[in-house]
Amino acid sequence: MAVVLKSSQEIEKMRRAGQMVREVLELVRSQVKPGATTYDLEKAAEARVKELGVKAAFKGYHGFPCVLCTSVNSEVVHGIPSPKRVLKEGDIVSVDFGLVVDGYYGDAAITVPVGSIDAKAARLLKATEDSLKAGIAAVRPGATLGDVGAAVQGVVEGEGFSVVRDFVGHGIGVHMHEDPQVPNFGEAGQGMKLKVGMVIAIEPMVNAGKPDVQVLDDGWTAVATDGSMSAHFEHTVAVTATGARILTE
Repeated sequence: MAVVLKSSQEIEKMRRAGQMVREVLELVRSQVKPGATTYDLEKAAEARVKELGVKAAFKGYHGFPCVLCTSVNSEVVHGIPSPKRVLKEGDIVSVDFGLVVDGYYGDAAITVPVGSIDAKAARLLKATEDSLKAGIAAVRPGATLGDVGAAVQGVVEGEGFSVVRDFVGHGIGVHMHEDPQVPNFGEAGQGMKLKVGMVIAIEPMVNAGKPDVQVLDDGWTAVATDGSMSAHFEHTVAVTATGARILTE
């Protein structure tokens, strides 16, 4: 699949999708508390998607059963919401969510503390979110994917954490996953050059320990192999003549 550049009209449609994604994520954030289950978060999101009259991007995608991915503590990505998974004080939960609106996709993720979390977990969340901001700040016409990845990697490793390499960001548009792949690591100046009209999902996944991950027997949930905590933040970003435009803000 070649990289597809989007027109300003298409980017406006993706902005609308992105705004709805953000609305649902903020609703889910408000539901995160000790004693809630990840399935409670799922039901809240599902109800809001129905009210908005749009289509959840993840449910049914390659057989995924839910509208949200909810990944707790050492779970990196693709955790399946469950009524048995009860959130407790000190946990962190990564929530990844996407919508398709008028044929165009929006995709974003946040990691939310459950009650009070320890200092290391708080530092992990801040470093991961800061690395996303650094990656977005590197986006401009003529910059490279290596510039974006190096910016993310520099922030993460500067805090003593590690970037997951088995999962990366991606192009997005009329498909949830389009070219190019967008690694959260790399060398400045290397890789594909960014052009006006490209739309990419930048999504650092950061482990407090080593970068290695493994997928559990459910075929979806990826966990940090060493059991360390993991955080995940994501925005859908358009490349414009003046730099990055965040569509999921």
